[in-house]
Amino acid sequence: MQILSHFSFKASLSLLPLPRLSLSAALYFRRRPSKFQFCPSKHFQFPRLPLLVCNLSSGTSQQVPMDSPPPEATLSVDSLTHDLQNQSLTSDGHDQMNNKSENNGVNYTHAVRLKLEDLNWDNSFVRELPGDPRTDTIPREVLHACYTKVSPSAEVENPQLVAWSESVSKLLELEPEEFGRPDFPLLFSGASPLVGSLPYAQCYGGHQFGMWAGQLGDGRAITLGEVLNSKSERWELQLKGAGKTPYSRFADGLAVLRSSIREFLCSEAMHNLGIPTTRALCLVTTGKHVTRDMFYDGNPKEEPGAIVCRVSPSFLRFGSYQIHASREKEDLAIVRTLADYAIRHHFPHIENMSRSESLSFNTGNEEHSVVDLTSNKYAAWAVEVAERTASLVAKWQGVGFTHGVLNTDNMSILGLTIDYGPFGFLDAFDPSYTPNTTDLPGRRYCFANQPDIGLWNIAQFTRTLSAAQLIDDKEANYAMERYGTRFMDDYQAIMTKKLGLPKYIKQLISKLLNNMAVDKVDYTNFFRLLSNIKADPSIPEEELLNPLKAVLLDIGQERKEAWISWVKIYIEELAASGISDEERKASMNAVNPKYILRNYLCQSAIDAAEQGDFGEVQRVLKVMERPYDEQPGMEKYARLPPAWAYRPGVCMLSCSS
Repeated sequence: MQILSHFSFKASLSLLPLPRLSLSAALYFRRRPSKFQFCPSKHFQFPRLPLLVCNLSSGTSQQVPMDSPPPEATLSVDSLTHDLQNQSLTSDGHDQMNNKSENNGVNYTHAVRLKLEDLNWDNSFVRELPGDPRTDTIPREVLHACYTKVSPSAEVENPQLVAWSESVSKLLELEPEEFGRPDFPLLFSGASPLVGSLPYAQCYGGHQFGMWAGQLGDGRAITLGEVLNSKSERWELQLKGAGKTPYSRFADGLAVLRSSIREFLCSEAMHNLGIPTTRALCLVTTGKHVTRDMFYDGNPKEEPGAIVCRVSPSFLRFGSYQIHASREKEDLAIVRTLADYAIRHHFPHIENMSRSESLSFNTGNEEHSVVDLTSNKYAAWAVEVAERTASLVAKWQGVGFTHGVLNTDNMSILGLTIDYGPFGFLDAFDPSYTPNTTDLPGRRYCFANQPDIGLWNIAQFTRTLSAAQLIDDKEANYAMERYGTRFMDDYQAIMTKKLGLPKYIKQLISKLLNNMAVDKVDYTNFFRLLSNIKADPSIPEEELLNPLKAVLLDIGQERKEAWISWVKIYIEELAASGISDEERKASMNAVNPKYILRNYLCQSAIDAAEQGDFGEVQRVLKVMERPYDEQPGMEKYARLPPAWAYRPGVCMLSCSS
């Protein structure tokens, strides 16, 4: 059973090996039920998750191992019930971060407007979870604790506000005038404390590039606390680049303007694309310089420092649970405590489930093979985390977004895009694209691998819950099965809408993506122009490609014939659908953005900002607020990357920030 195996490449294309992980890892996943192991075995490989857009044959490039501890018991899942196909455990709470409208679904005509001093701080994380008894920032292993209380300590000198998000300010119900306060940059650089805040840094671990890295934690992000708005929505405010914490290891706890602009802009751009994400309230410069070796080549230089205020219902990650399970003994109890906390505050519908909701599913022909999600809230929670993650990855693939660093410490339990480092949107369609220079040897986190990686990370998360005896093997396997099913359903629905079709046609989409890869067609601009194709089979052959000529560049006669063949079949399907050209164009343009945050747009804004001109940051932010609209006069922001965009540090980036 395959999710999608759209196409294989010709031998002339650059190929790479893929991580060995498959949907059968969800359907027939083998698990070790007791001992919680973090160090991958060299002798076991996951079976393969059918690839999102292509099957890449084995190449010669070395890959990072995606191995896992060897199995002992096998669980087979043969079928899903009809009810399951139509049921999602995802609640309306997930939409708290995923509403594309400017006001996030809230009527602000008569909304509350607050000053910073009037924010309603709740600070449940500190109040309800075990904390570090120490408050110093000496790098150390922090045991038996979910956080360490620590205050922002970044040095500032005449900090300045670069930009702020109006829509995020509305979530917090802040008066717009607050952003013009003389002390605003001081407050959001951490130089002056916000009344009611209770700063801390979170403790977590994670797998980095497939290997267990031990304790990581917030090395430069300091949470100020949680704010409750008038709708009882919880928003955690976090300053990234605010100074050292016990989790900083040998780093300085700071951030540079370059990476901060990228995170600020992409947080808001992703939200406006309709993709679940953490948000960004504002960005300030510190007025001080930070030393960074951008290319890790022994040539560090000074760059302007900056701090971005990130906003999310929670910054809990898979690694927030892994770290405590890895330490075993009494720390295993913290996994349960932290799970209870997350369910209570962020998945309350699971807490309130009852058996009357009939969330029981047959997972095979074996005796006792029924998973009853109403009898174990942790199993229901694991399933929802898996489904949210699958849905998120499907949305990434739909817009051509590559995260770049999908370590388990960068995976949100809420199914949000989190931690914007060396990310990138596809320009020329290349399934092997990775924006992260550190990822180049094996391309573990390349665009095509993201669905595989999502499942691999879910496997680590369910193993964590199993180690703490919160879920059993059947429940863990079922969560992974639901990942595969949800990803397949969502991705197929997305691609169907992108092509304006009434149903999913695998062969048609497979051939399209193969053509795009062969000719390196711009992903975003192609789908935007595709809506101009008319459902008219009588169009002369020599005119069929006219609507696409702006993206089908420098193709020879053989490739031209391949595209004509595909367009003919596509037009036949459009004509059979009975949907008018006008209606189809409107629906396709509503899901195929005209504007995405290409890396060169970020770099243009960065170059200007480093010279003290913040206007381009604000202009790019404004354009990205309406990515699906034509926005006359803004066409330059939809252009293909210029030649200079392919220089190091623009099209590809390191984790140095």
